[in-house]
Amino acid sequence: MSMTIYKPGQAKYTRLITGISVAIVVAIGCWRLYEMLAATDWSQWIIYLVPLIVFGAIAVVTYWLLNKESMADFLIAAEGELKKVNWSSRKEVAVSTFVVIVVVFVMAALLGATDMVFQLVFEKLLG
Repeated sequence: MSMTIYKPGQAKYTRLITGISVAIVVAIGCWRLYEMLAATDWSQWIIYLVPLIVFGAIAVVTYWLLNKESMADFLIAAEGELKKVNWSSRKEVAVSTFVVIVVVFVMAALLGATDMVFQLVFEKLLG
């Protein structure tokens, strides 16, 4: 298990963000583990050390995975593809968002009206 950085100059920020994201998720899980252990009457050493050891072990495995040849090549390729994306302008996003909101309100009104019509029809038929 090599701990050297594979292709260190490539996908630096992609690996960094991935590592930070994993660390946040693992930290939340370890905090929850700590809370569960704190509710027991076990030794303070166990309550504090088990979550720290779990966090440290997962951090080492994450570092190793992010520098593993196949994973690093995937992240490098993903970052390269994201650089090719033609991102929408702020105006296009605003117009598209407005259209979506209007369509949602129109569909809600149509479904509400249809529901009221069906309710009236079934009240007349059954009542």
